[in-house]
Amino acid sequence: MNVKLGSTFFLKVVTLLIGIAVLAVCIFLLPEAARRDSIVRPGDYSIYPLLICAYGVCITFSVALYQAFKLLSYIDKNNAFSELSLKSLKVIKKCSFTIIFLILLVIVYLRVYAMFTSDDAAGPIALGLMGIFATAIIAAIVDVLQKALKNILEK
Repeated sequence: MNVKLGSTFFLKVVTLLIGIAVLAVCIFLLPEAARRDSIVRPGDYSIYPLLICAYGVCITFSVALYQAFKLLSYIDKNNAFSELSLKSLKVIKKCSFTIIFLILLVIVYLRVYAMFTSDDAAGPIALGLMGIFATAIIAAIVDVLQKALKNILEK
């Protein structure tokens, strides 16, 4: 196995492991959090908007992971500079903006909820802002790659 195939194989394995972790969060962690919250606060449905956004982020992140896996497959097949790669990068960029939007919705919800309940939402809001920052960096990198690929394909 040459170096290029070895590195793309490693990245594919990492992508699959991250996908399995996201699936585990969706199947085990989020429903368990909803169950525990319903036991502690029966009749309070304030966690449902957070769960909807969390599932939205997980689904969108899974789509982006799938597109990254496809992009690595294109690199393996020497189709890195093709329209298919450009399309995958576009989908990844749209997914990153969707994730940013969903995190912003959670931050706004937490802020409004904290005003009505006198809770302190500074910690979750700070984590959300860090998530937005990390996702924005990924979106910027994908945008630079997309522009470079578009320039190469136009020539």
